[in-house]
Amino acid sequence: MDRRELATVLIATALVGCQSWASVPPDPSRLETRSLPSATARASSPTGTGTLAATPTAPASSPAPTAPPLPGGIYWATVRGTLSQAVKDPNERGSKVIVIDPTTFEIVDRLEVGTYPEHVSPSWDGQLLYVNNMNSNSMSVIDPRTGKVTGQVSVPYPYNVYFTPDGTRAIVVQDMEHGAPEDENGIRFMTYPGFRDLGFVPIKWAGADHLDFSSDGKVLYLSCEYSGRVVVIDVARMAITAEIVVGGFPTDVRMAPDGRHVFVANQMLHALTVIDTTTNRVVEIIKLQKGSHGLALSRDATVLYVTNRIAGSVSVVDVQARTVVDTWEIGGSPDMIAVSADGTQLWISNRWDRSVVVVDSETGKALKSIETGAYPHGLAYWPLPGRYSLGHNGNMR
Repeated sequence: MDRRELATVLIATALVGCQSWASVPPDPSRLETRSLPSATARASSPTGTGTLAATPTAPASSPAPTAPPLPGGIYWATVRGTLSQAVKDPNERGSKVIVIDPTTFEIVDRLEVGTYPEHVSPSWDGQLLYVNNMNSNSMSVIDPRTGKVTGQVSVPYPYNVYFTPDGTRAIVVQDMEHGAPEDENGIRFMTYPGFRDLGFVPIKWAGADHLDFSSDGKVLYLSCEYSGRVVVIDVARMAITAEIVVGGFPTDVRMAPDGRHVFVANQMLHALTVIDTTTNRVVEIIKLQKGSHGLALSRDATVLYVTNRIAGSVSVVDVQARTVVDTWEIGGSPDMIAVSADGTQLWISNRWDRSVVVVDSETGKALKSIETGAYPHGLAYWPLPGRYSLGHNGNMR
C-alpha cells in the first residue's frame, strides 16, 4: 500500500459580498424558528450514474448511528482509533488535485480532475475519495491506495457530498451561488453505491453549503451561507421540517459529541452559533474573531478548532463548556481544516494566500507552509480513524 498522504487543494469561486444586516450579532432570544409544512421531495429526471473503475462495497449491515456511552459520544470511534498517515487537497479555479506527502511536506503529484473542484470527500466505507467538480457535473474518483484517479461519477453541480450514517444514501449539495441554476439550489438524495437519483429537496434560501447529521442519523442540519439560515431536513422523508434564522453567513456545521447541540461557524457574525437539537432554537452565540468559517474536532473530541478567515487565526473552543480556551494567530486566510490521523497536526487551506499551512494542534505553532497555487480550498487527510465517513472533508464517526 502506498503510504503517501493525499492532500487535495480545491479552489473555490469568488466570494459573495456581505449583506448589511448580517454584520450585527442578533440576540439569541430574538432569533426565530419557523416550523414549515412537510416539503415533498421533488423527483428529478436521472442525469446518469457514470462509471467507476472501483465500486465501493455496500454495507453488509447498517451501523447503529446512536452514540454509545463512551468517551467522545458520537465520535467514540474516532477517539479510540489509530491509523497511519495520508493527506489530500484540490485546486478550485483550475482542474487539479494536489497530493502532499505529510511526512516530508512535499507535493508529490498533481492529479487532473474536472473543472472547479470544491471538496475532496472520503466515501462512506473509506475505499474511495470523491473530488466534487462543480462545473463539470461530475465527481472524480481517486483510489487512496495508489493516489490515482480511477474513474468518474456523473452528478449535477456537486459542491459537497455527504453520506447518511447507515451508508445507504449519498447527499449531493448543489449551491446556486457556486454555479448551480437557481432552481437547482438544494440537496439531491442518491443511492449509495450507484448514485442513482432518489429525489431533490429544493432550498429557497441562497447558499446551500455544509451539513451534519443528528446523533441518530434521522435529521440533518444544512447551512444556507448567504441567507442567514440553517434548514432542518428529515432524512427518511427527504422533507424540510424547520428553518432556523441564525443571521450572518453560516458556513461549516458540526454536531456536538453528545448530540444535544449543533455548532455552526458564522463568518459574518465572527462567532459560533449554537443550536439546541431538541428545540431547534439558537441558545448561544460564542464570539470568536473575524470570518469564522471552518470546523474540525480534536482527535479526542473535546475541543473544536475554528478557522477565522478574515482575522487569520484559529479559535480553540471547549465543546462541553462552550468557551474559547485559546486563540492562535497563524496569519493568512485560513479556510477549511483537517486533523491528522494521530491528532497532532491541523492541515489548513489558506484560501487567498496560495498555500496550505500545517499547525501543531497543542500549541498553535505553524510547522510548515506549503505553496499550492491559487485558491486552495477543500482538503482531506486520509485515512482517518472512525467507523465510517459522513463525507465532506472527512467528517468521521
